[in-house]
Amino acid sequence: MLKLHHQHAWEVSPREARGIQEHLRRMVETSDRLGAIDTVAGVDVGFDKNKGLTRAAVALLTFPGLEPVEQAVVTEPTRFPYVPGLLSFREAPAILAALERLAQLPDVLLCDGQGVAHPRRFGIACHLGVLTDLPSIGVAKKRLVGSHDEPGARRGDWAPLIHEDEVIGAVLRSRAGVKPIYVSCGHRVSLATAVDLVMRCTTRFRLPETTRRADRLASAKA
Repeated sequence: MLKLHHQHAWEVSPREARGIQEHLRRMVETSDRLGAIDTVAGVDVGFDKNKGLTRAAVALLTFPGLEPVEQAVVTEPTRFPYVPGLLSFREAPAILAALERLAQLPDVLLCDGQGVAHPRRFGIACHLGVLTDLPSIGVAKKRLVGSHDEPGARRGDWAPLIHEDEVIGAVLRSRAGVKPIYVSCGHRVSLATAVDLVMRCTTRFRLPETTRRADRLASAKA
């Protein structure tokens, strides 16, 4: 059963949202505080702009086998505008509702988005992790902030993502010959462990199976 360790209002102004991020980011843990990992989950969100709806999906898989266990999809009205850096205020309420529908919670949550690789070091993976106290990892397709060298060409090669002289993530070659992905700590997981877990959740595709399955659910028509 999902229990929120922190709560706050969601229908707020962008200025208030940034204040909430600044407050909660002090609670983010970027070192490992993990138990046994038997399940992992991916979360993703799709939007129906014509109907003003947010569709959040969570896919729970075994680990390390990556076999499906259960899934949940929630569709809610979209209540927050698109504002760069404030993605979690647009997506997280529906994701939390989807997590609440699971019979069991994951041991690690892989989020389609940023963790600390964020201007205020508080992307959606951090936000969900702090609120639920679940270990979480940000796995993004694109860079939000920071600079980096090109990682090596081999699967598993990575380069540090740096912003304001701080390593905020890893630019990871999850598959040889394809664009890298951006991995960062969410909550209760170190960067080295985050990279290792993402690679162990990735098969023959660019994105981990957690993200691929959640994306298919979130993109499906209601």
